[in-house]
Amino acid sequence: MSVHVVAGAGSTGSRAALLLAEAGEQVRLVSRRGLGPDHPRIEKVTGDTTDADRLTELTEGATTLINTTWPPYNRWPAGFPPIAEAVLTAAERTGASYVSLSNSYGYGHVDGPMAENSALAPVSVKGAVRAQIWLDALAAHEAGRVRVTEVRASTYLGAGAQSAYTILAAPRILAGEPAAFPGDLDVPKTWSSVDDVARTLVTVALDDRSWGRAWHVPSSQLSVRELSERIAAAAGAPAPRLSPLSLVDVAWAGRTDPIVAELVEMFYALEHPDVLDATLTEQTFGLSATSVDTVIADTIGGLVAV
Repeated sequence: MSVHVVAGAGSTGSRAALLLAEAGEQVRLVSRRGLGPDHPRIEKVTGDTTDADRLTELTEGATTLINTTWPPYNRWPAGFPPIAEAVLTAAERTGASYVSLSNSYGYGHVDGPMAENSALAPVSVKGAVRAQIWLDALAAHEAGRVRVTEVRASTYLGAGAQSAYTILAAPRILAGEPAAFPGDLDVPKTWSSVDDVARTLVTVALDDRSWGRAWHVPSSQLSVRELSERIAAAAGAPAPRLSPLSLVDVAWAGRTDPIVAELVEMFYALEHPDVLDATLTEQTFGLSATSVDTVIADTIGGLVAV
C-alpha cells in the first residue's frame, strides 16, 4: 500500500485525500488544524506548508506529495514563494513525486483557448508568481532532483468552492436579489468543478505518464450570464438581475475590500474570454468534465448549507 501526502484540507485537498483512500491508498492529510474527512486510511496531521523540515518529516516514505495549499488571494506575491520552496524542498529530500495545483494565470492574456502546451507569458504579478513556481519545479525535474507535474484549473464551482463568483454573485442570485460581477458577462468562461480538480490531481499522481509537464482539469465553458440563469432556474429562484462591474467599480469597491481590490490586476481575464482546453488531459487519462447540471446542483447545495 502506497502512502500519499496531501497538503491542504480545503475543498480540493480533502476530496483528493478521500479519492485516494477510497482507491485503497494510505493518505497523510496535512493542514494547520489537522482537519479533513474521516476515513480509516486518512491520517490527519498538523503541519505548515512553509515549514520545509516539518513537511519533510511528514513526507518521509511517501510516494507522492500533492500540494493544494494557497495563501489568501491578497497575499499571493509574498505568501506563495515560501510554500512552493518548502514543498519542493520536502519532495527533493524525501524522493516523493510532487504534484502542484495551479491555475491559468501564468498564461497571461491569450486570444483563444489555452492548451497544456501554451507558453507561459504572465501579464500580472499573480500570474508571474504562479509561472515561476512551475518553472522552478520543472527545473528541478529536468535536473533529475525530483519528479514533478502540475494540474491547472480555472474558476471553481461545486460544494465548498471559493471563487469571486461564488462569493460575489451566486448567493445574491439564489436569494433573488440584484447581483453584480466584474467584466463582460457574455464572453465564454471556464468553470472547474472541485470534484474534477481532485480527480485530476489523483489521476496524475498515480500515472507515470504525468511527470515533467502540466495538465488541465476537464472543465465546462459558460458565460457568467448563462451560468447565472442556469443556477437561478435550478434553484427555482427568479430570473437573475445581473449587471456588470467596470474596472472603476471594482477599484472603488476595493477601497474597503482587500480581496475585491485584487481583481483590478486580473480584470483583463474578466472582460475577455477565458477558455481552458483540456483535450490532452482528456485523451491521455480518459477524464471528462462533470455535467454542468450536476456541478450547478452541487454549487447550490453548498451555498444553501452555509
